[in-house]
Amino acid sequence: MDTNYDPQQIETKWQKRWQEEKLFDADIAPGRKKYYVLEMLPYPSGDIHMGHVRNYSIGDALARYMSMKGYNVLHPIGWDAFGLPAENAAIKHQRPPAEFTFSYIERMRKQLQRLGISYDWRREIATCVPEYYRWNQWFFIKMYERGLAYRKHSRVNWCPECQTVLANEQVVDGCCWRHEETPVTEKDLEQWFLKITDYAERLLDDMQELVRWPERVLTMQQNWIGKSRGTEVDFQIAELGLPLRIFTTRVDTIFGCTAVFLAAEHPLVEKLTAASKSPERLRADAERIRNSANRARVEVNLEKDGVATGFTAVNPYNGEQVPIWLANFVLTGYGTGAVMAVPAHDQRDFEFCTTFNLPIRTVIVPVDDVGAGLKPAPTEAFVDYGKLVDSWPYSGLTSEQAIQRMTEDAEAKGFGKGTVQYRIKDWGISRQRYWGTPIPMIYCEACGIVPVPEKDLPVVLPADVKLTGQGQSPLARVPEFVNASCPKCGGPARRETDTMDTFVDSSWYFYRYTDPKIATAPVSKEAVEYWFPVDQYIGGIEHAILHLIYMRFFTKVMKDIGLVSFSEPVARLFTQGMVIKDGSKMSKSKGNVVDPTAMFARYGADTVRLYMLFAAPPEKDLDWNDAGIEGSARFLGKVYRMVAKHADELRFVESVLGKGNSLADLTAEERRLLRKSHQVLRHVTEDMEERWHFNTDVAMTMELVNELTELDSAASAGQIRPETLKVSLEVLVLVLALFAPHIADELWESLGHREPTLRVQWPAYDPELAAEEELEIPVQVNGKLRGRIRVAVGTSEEDIRQLAQADEKVAQHLDGRKIVKIIVVPQKLINIVVK
Repeated sequence: MDTNYDPQQIETKWQKRWQEEKLFDADIAPGRKKYYVLEMLPYPSGDIHMGHVRNYSIGDALARYMSMKGYNVLHPIGWDAFGLPAENAAIKHQRPPAEFTFSYIERMRKQLQRLGISYDWRREIATCVPEYYRWNQWFFIKMYERGLAYRKHSRVNWCPECQTVLANEQVVDGCCWRHEETPVTEKDLEQWFLKITDYAERLLDDMQELVRWPERVLTMQQNWIGKSRGTEVDFQIAELGLPLRIFTTRVDTIFGCTAVFLAAEHPLVEKLTAASKSPERLRADAERIRNSANRARVEVNLEKDGVATGFTAVNPYNGEQVPIWLANFVLTGYGTGAVMAVPAHDQRDFEFCTTFNLPIRTVIVPVDDVGAGLKPAPTEAFVDYGKLVDSWPYSGLTSEQAIQRMTEDAEAKGFGKGTVQYRIKDWGISRQRYWGTPIPMIYCEACGIVPVPEKDLPVVLPADVKLTGQGQSPLARVPEFVNASCPKCGGPARRETDTMDTFVDSSWYFYRYTDPKIATAPVSKEAVEYWFPVDQYIGGIEHAILHLIYMRFFTKVMKDIGLVSFSEPVARLFTQGMVIKDGSKMSKSKGNVVDPTAMFARYGADTVRLYMLFAAPPEKDLDWNDAGIEGSARFLGKVYRMVAKHADELRFVESVLGKGNSLADLTAEERRLLRKSHQVLRHVTEDMEERWHFNTDVAMTMELVNELTELDSAASAGQIRPETLKVSLEVLVLVLALFAPHIADELWESLGHREPTLRVQWPAYDPELAAEEELEIPVQVNGKLRGRIRVAVGTSEEDIRQLAQADEKVAQHLDGRKIVKIIVVPQKLINIVVK
């Protein structure tokens, strides 16, 4: 066998063979256990990047392992193909977006195939083709029929650079999620919304099923949904006799209310302005506060600002009149757009009222406060629960008791009620761009809003459209598209010209993979029942409150429609870290982009994959290092030469892998080699099942190679039998098959096997062989590491104590000091306490 490792030749050979043998094709097999592994589908931007390589290498390692464990593995890929980048490129180059998109798909498909990922390419989908997006339209109509899709005039988020609306979830720190330095503004527009708020409680309750999701993602979703139990209380505007409803989660503090704050966009502001003695001044002040509130969404630490309106509100609990202010930190999107100011018990209110010299009145004190003597003026808000003071008739109650009783009293007296509020808002899906799914609605003067009949779906995007990126949707300038007949009366009508948010496309794509060709329904119930749930989903944490919440919402709607029988689509979620370089995110502007294609050409795909899994734990960011990938290339070359050296000798030796070995029959050298082999096998098996410490798996594989290198002379001298050497090399190759499959299949073949490694049963490790003969135990003195000792497994605790004290490095720190006690944590640690 040639000992020269040629990754280009080897990878080309095996990719061709895998394709010819349809190695990755997966079909429904009743009675056979299945495993559905999925990475988030890519946007076809032109080239894959190193983040893609890392993501797909993680998923492929798992897919290959589960295949070798005997599972029927579904591992599909597709393209999230609608979106602004293709449309913007089309505007720049004056070519159709479809042309860019499909050329990019073709290029990225070749790059992924060059990477050797085990995708079932028969199931490939692209969300921009009518055969796919007709079902986006079908879902929309079904939601409309159920009252879950509706149109309303609303203030919406607007990205000046995208020239389109953004959903609340797509505003990140006040900026566009695509253009991280572009502040989002607001516009008044007629928009279509999906009523995700109807599912808020189910989205929260069903989290109990997500036991294998990262806690961080669940916390982010809980915070985004933002469930708050509280009380709505109706104040009265004293001068106008109008009710002013506020929402509070701490009605127990209402006797400390010294003002009411309104959002500048609150509907009552116009009435206050009209009735004001200085309407022009109040109108100008309201506009200033409104602009400041918009900036506050971008500038987290923007100074709090406000203005008194000249009106007062009557507190229904005590009849006190308090001033009404407009404040830049109160938003109409949460609660009622009006809050009571209780500066003694809310830090934000405290800072505002201190700045504007509004009264601060303490009405909650710690439960153990005896109340004797005068208290100094507070320097910060007391925000905890406690007991009520100066709140007759509720004084002396705990906060919990008061909240319940005061809410009951408000309901009994008709000025309030207990309620639940959610931070999440309905999902605005209208986009004023071309390259997306047309919204399937028609506007008729006589009949109003009418959905396109299902038999007329899909509503296809017209091909010849002038794109400018400015103003309204480009579809509005295409008469052939806009002009339609009303499905009800047959009269003249016009089509909706906005397109759908592309997150609609990705909210259900993983169902389509199970039967991508079905033409009679969005999904095949039979296929979904077999393949679902997705056993492992892999993607970035940045999707926690975007895609990952939308897909959960869609699944619940699909259950209500009758398409699926479950509430959650993904059993286990993994969020991988980013690939960075020189400490920062890769970007062309920073000049720190590493091109995967160039790396494949230079080192081979296996080397790049191996480095991606070795350089950092998969959940952490990986900082690309040129020396690191050189090291991975050298390692694979070393493995290749090692196996090639023995391949001709071992090719015809019977494989005894998995047939057991008696320790009594082994030489010392064989015992050492097989012990390391089975330890590696145990470590990788346990990691693939649960921990995913791929970096340590690769490190353990390197240890096995070192052991083989050290024992090479023993093998040549006959101290290691050929069948024993072959077992160790087979273990090495099968483990390597998860991370570097091309070279693994080449080496597996060289050892006399015909089938690719993917068709090999994953070997079970022998617990007896995998057990350590010796343990290394760290020794501390007064909690500080001072040395390490090696002891045989089974050594008594007393002997371990003596060995620790006798260690030369440890003894230096014991000299002249009295040993108080020796703490032994079995097989883990020794701590000698001295004085």
